[in-house]
Amino acid sequence: MAGDGTIGKACDVLDQVAAFQRPVRFAELLESSRFPKATLYRFLQSLTNQGMLSYDPDRQTYAPGLRLVRLAHAAWTQSSLAPIARPFLDTLSGETGETVHLAQLDSGQVLYVDKRNAAQPVEMYSQAGKVGPAYCTGVGKAMMAFLDEAELNKVISQQSFHRFTEKTLASEAALRSDLELIRSRGYALDDEEHETGIICVACPIRTPGGRMLGAVSVTGSTERMNFDQLEAWIPRVRRVAEQIAAEAQAWRFPETRPDGQKDRIQAT
Repeated sequence: MAGDGTIGKACDVLDQVAAFQRPVRFAELLESSRFPKATLYRFLQSLTNQGMLSYDPDRQTYAPGLRLVRLAHAAWTQSSLAPIARPFLDTLSGETGETVHLAQLDSGQVLYVDKRNAAQPVEMYSQAGKVGPAYCTGVGKAMMAFLDEAELNKVISQQSFHRFTEKTLASEAALRSDLELIRSRGYALDDEEHETGIICVACPIRTPGGRMLGAVSVTGSTERMNFDQLEAWIPRVRRVAEQIAAEAQAWRFPETRPDGQKDRIQAT
């Protein structure tokens, strides 16, 4: 972002390198970069010198560096819900036999922070560490529906409304209508909106004070199940969301009272 100066620009370059999901050559980066050749090269050199990127002189490619890996691991353990939620996700996946996702919002998009595979895993877009759209995924809509109005407006303004399938909610009006329904029933559905043949139910993970922490979903394939079967798991998904929220509030994301003191609740 323009207001973030040099640090923001360097982060843009890191994002660009990571988006290729493979070692990438300078020429490939230059093709899609908003920076002039000399500027892009200078950022790549600085990031490499700092260990944020690694450079392979034989292949002449750049890739995320080990320092970045260490920082990512620290963020995963200290800031994400994943370590707290994993035992609950494993139990839910084992009970349902389906794929379970854990996600958080990141700059208006869905960041998948964990994925527990089912007994019969289904090939799908989502993987831990991947970023996906919020407006057409169950976890994304589950989180958006329970944001306060100002934050919701900001997140909606960041959506692309690209139509991935025939069922994608491809307008703000359609999304807002669905979010109203989600708020009234307490859970979200993804009816093949992001990927054809993939359906899911999702519940938000919120503290008792209403702070949005993330969302959890159970995902299946239309080849072997329908929504009646999937929706039968909603009470269990809701319970897991509550358990994760309680554990997170007790150990990592305590509520802050008006006097500045933090409430901690006993994990259950």
